[in-house]
Amino acid sequence: MSVELTTSSPGETEAVAARLAKGLLPGDVVTVSGELGAGKTTFVRGASRALGVADPVTSPTFTIGHRYRGDGVEVSHLDLYRFDGVSNAEWGDLEPYFGETIAFVEWPEAAGDALGAVRASVRLGHVDPSHRTIVIAADRALLATVSAGC
Repeated sequence: MSVELTTSSPGETEAVAARLAKGLLPGDVVTVSGELGAGKTTFVRGASRALGVADPVTSPTFTIGHRYRGDGVEVSHLDLYRFDGVSNAEWGDLEPYFGETIAFVEWPEAAGDALGAVRASVRLGHVDPSHRTIVIAADRALLATVSAGC
């Protein structure tokens, strides 16, 4: 199942992400896809804020991953943009970002099947310079949290 929404500001994109975050649990993986500048990190920032992360949430493009402490939950934010694939050795470096965290993975295509079960897939796209589409594929219960407040 999926839902498609259109946002007209970074704040609206963050609000959609915050609604999604309310239905997430430790161990959940959320993939976040879209072309450069589509708002992937903005989406992760909104979800992280809703999960209680007070630290600045920035793109981990050059560091591969960030881990944040939220309200009773750890939040991981990975960016696999610089990966062509994920070897077993590289997966060993990435594995600590998963487990008992809520993990958001930008550019997940590079990981292939290594991510395992994904709770939600988010795809952002440009409509025009100030509007984005957000397509979220997830189970019915999770989509209900996203649709609430629309």
